[in-house]
Order: sequence, then C-alpha cells, then structure tokens
Amino acid sequence: MEHLDQIYRQSDISWFTPVELFKIYEIGGGSGTCAKGIMDYMKLNAPERVYNSMTYISVEISPSLAKIQRETVGQVLSHSSKFRVECRDATDRSGWGDRQEQPCWVIMLEVVDNLPHDLIYAENQISPWMEVWVNKQNDRETLSELYKPLEDPLIKNCLEVVNSAKKPASPSGVRLMADTLWSKILPRPRRCWLPTGCLKLLEVVHDALPKMSLIASDFSYLPDVRIPGERAPLVSTKKDGRSSDYNSYLDAKGDADIFFPTDFWLLERIDHFCSGSLKLHEDASSSKRGKKRRTITLDTSSFMEEFGLPSRTRTKDGYNPLLDDFKNTKFYLSVPTHNVK
Repeated sequence: MEHLDQIYRQSDISWFTPVELFKIYEIGGGSGTCAKGIMDYMKLNAPERVYNSMTYISVEISPSLAKIQRETVGQVLSHSSKFRVECRDATDRSGWGDRQEQPCWVIMLEVVDNLPHDLIYAENQISPWMEVWVNKQNDRETLSELYKPLEDPLIKNCLEVVNSAKKPASPSGVRLMADTLWSKILPRPRRCWLPTGCLKLLEVVHDALPKMSLIASDFSYLPDVRIPGERAPLVSTKKDGRSSDYNSYLDAKGDADIFFPTDFWLLERIDHFCSGSLKLHEDASSSKRGKKRRTITLDTSSFMEEFGLPSRTRTKDGYNPLLDDFKNTKFYLSVPTHNVK
C-alpha cells in the first residue's frame, strides 16, 4: 500500500483503474496451461474486484501456439475479456510500445533454454576467443565452422558479463603463468556457449517494464549432453516414437529439439546488468549503493514446498512428483527494490 501511495504521488494522473496496477505478462506461453491455471486460481481465490480488473498478456512468437492459448484460456468464458495474446517477438523492443512505469509480473517458464546462444572458440587456454560462424560447403548439404575475431557487440557484452560472474581465482600474474604452462604441456581448444538471446530479451524487458517482478523456471543442467563446450546444448530428434541425441549441432536440421542448460548464477548477473544495478567497469565504492533488484534462486522442490500445495500431490507410499521429479530444474525470482540512493 505504501508503494502504491508513492505511485499516486509521483504520477500526474489523478487516479488509476485497478487494471493499471495488476498486470501479468507471460513470455512464450506454450499451450496456455499456465495462463489458465493462474486465472482459474484468481477467479476462485482472489477478491472479486482483483479478478475482474486483472489483465493477462501472453507474448507469443508462434501463431499456431497463440491460437491454442486463446482456445485453452477461452474454456472459461469470463477469462476471455481479461486475456489477450500478442503474437510478436519479445526481443523486439518496438513491440512493447512506450515504457510502462507501473509494477507488473513477468513469467518465463522454460523460455531461456530455447533462446538463441552464440558459440565462441579459442585454440588453447591462452588464445583469444573467436566468433564461430557456420558455413555451407559447395554441396550445400555439409556445414562447417569458421572462426573470426570477436566483433559482434552482443557477444562482447555477454562475454563481459560471463567473465564478471566467474569467482575470483589466483592473482592474475600467477594465473597467466599457469595457463601459459598448461597451454604448452597440454594444449586444448576451448568452446563456450553464450546466452546472448537471454541478454537481449532481458535488456528489452527491463527497458520496457522497469518495475516488473520476474518469475523464471528452467533446466539447471541437462543429462548426457554429447556436444562439447561450456553450457553446451542437448540436441535431439524423435523418430518412430524414440528419441536420439546428436553428437554435433551441425548435424541437426529441420525438426531437431535444441535446448540449453541455464546457469542461474549467470542469469542473476545478466538480470542485474540489464536492470542497471550491475556495472562492469566501476570502482569498489559503487557496490555500497543499494541494489535495484532483490533476487533468489530456488530448487523446484524448495519453491513448491514454499508456494505450492505438496500435500495434495503426495502418493500413499510417500512419493511426491511435485517435489521428487524435477531435480534438474530451478526457479529464479527477481523483484524491484526502492533503496537505490
């Protein structure tokens, strides 16, 4: 209530309708199950005025999924007037319109793992990183990699955030000597997949919705990944009802599923960077300022224990799929604060 009072005082508008104070955006809403579940819950449990004034907006790039979402949510007639799908690319800033200063919620469930990543390569431990480009051979069937100097600004930005997220190691001089020695004794190429799509999306969302509260859930690791490189994806295809994994992303064409593990520590750094609370080139005194975001990462079981109803999903022998089945997934929660000096 204190925060809403602040909004009223700071705004030139003499009054707000409730819909301007309670809005949910979901990015990549799939079949609309989450949207319908949230709206069902609001209808059954929230005060009537809250449900009647809520707005739920799904930002969906796929026209076919957008259609399914409308059908799913539309199963409850009263939801239809409160729900809409905007069929567009969430990473395109122009689609968001004017900057919205009102608080809102943004939900991203298994979105980050499907966002584009960029691959970088280095010949050994001390060689500089290079961009990896995919090249078509003359036969137009075989694909190969080309290595070029780092020039893409999005890749450079993402690499800076990645490097800032690494925990401090030994002093730089000693570390450099060690790396140089190892690169001579045991040279090995390095490959690293950068979550550039995540960086681009959060830059856009933070700019469009600076007071948003974020809920994101995704895979924290993926088993049996065959493709080399840090944060490498799982690339698989299904044929005759059976899944098989690729050894190289270059072999995946057409209908392959490609999804990446989410480094939640890095996701937090990207979130802080895009909100403006993490400066990559600042002196230590700047860290004394208040942070713009409060963030926490929870295992899915911890999240469900805290916010779900696990007693309703426990089986007679004690097994609980809500708590026991999602060991390789986590939730990331990020909310704005008001202690920035």
